Amino acid sequence: MEEKISTKEKIIAESLELFSQRGYDGVSMRDIAAAVGIKGASIYNHFKGKEAIFEAILEKMEQRYKEQAAGMQLDGAEADRDVKVYAGISEERLLQMGKNLFLYFLHDEYAGKFRKMLTIEQFRNEKLASVYSRQYGDDPLAYQGMLFDLLMKQGELRQENPKITALHFYAPIYFMLSMCDRQPQREEEALEMLEQHILQFNRIYGK
Repeated sequence: MEEKISTKEKIIAESLELFSQRGYDGVSMRDIAAAVGIKGASIYNHFKGKEAIFEAILEKMEQRYKEQAAGMQLDGAEADRDVKVYAGISEERLLQMGKNLFLYFLHDEYAGKFRKMLTIEQFRNEKLASVYSRQYGDDPLAYQGMLFDLLMKQGELRQENPKITALHFYAPIYFMLSMCDRQPQREEEALEMLEQHILQFNRIYGK
């Protein structure tokens, strides 16, 4: 039996689709209502305005990531909860987890549209530029920095600056993700680079 989608969910989905095509500032509440198939005024029965819709999109994005992380036995946000997963992890398992997360962000339709929306708006909307920096820079670097710090203290990794170690690990991965967003045909190349990156990182920092 097909699951019935609520009007609120339709608004979220159609808004993200429009934002990913035209940018956040290029879409009006009337545009969203038309895409959903409701009257312009009716949309305000579900959301106070466009900013409230964006907050709902962000919340849904974070929930989807939590579900993906949970499927890999990870918290995904609290490094002290995840350190036990990485302590003593085999190289094969590390590679598989790295590829799984990369492919999730690359191929999950919701995550892809969200990333495209923020990429478009990063130079036009100060608030969304801040969200972009936090979502794809500050938060992952903070999480990985804490994770590497804990692993260093446990003797799993060489003692180095954990924040810089996180930058060394994360920056090439996000670069390859961005490359595939622009040129999807380079996915195979990116996956090969990702594997070599993780292996080399493990050789340099691992014990």
